[in-house]
Amino acid sequence: MAECEIPRENLPDPEIKELLQRAQTIAVVGVSHKEDRDSHKVARYLKEHGYTMIPVNPKYKEVLGEPCYPDLKSVPVPVDIVNIFRNIEAIPGIVDEAIDVGAKAVWMQLGLCHNASAEKARQAGMQVVMNKCIKIEHSRHFATHKE
Repeated sequence: MAECEIPRENLPDPEIKELLQRAQTIAVVGVSHKEDRDSHKVARYLKEHGYTMIPVNPKYKEVLGEPCYPDLKSVPVPVDIVNIFRNIEAIPGIVDEAIDVGAKAVWMQLGLCHNASAEKARQAGMQVVMNKCIKIEHSRHFATHKE
């Protein structure tokens, strides 16, 4: 398995906060239906905090009561943030799909970084966050007591 690179460039804090404020629809790629998995906890958190959370995983028909799609191309609505919970080798393909569907941002979860894909996404006009947890960043910027 490839190791996480060090992000050469990341979205600054004020822009992360603005991205989280502006976003409405977040596709969680690689979400699990298992409640103890981080991807499931993050998806539930996003849903509980008012986002339209779209599960993306070809293994499931539904996650957290939402229809689950096999890939980003199958998602029937525009996506603001593509939140990635897949192995590093899968990132280039996911970023290509995110560009194809016109997503506004790509968010690689804690432990995930792919500088070449990040640069490609930026060239396509997308915002990119790497090696950060969207749940941690959201709770840090919008201090809530709901878990």
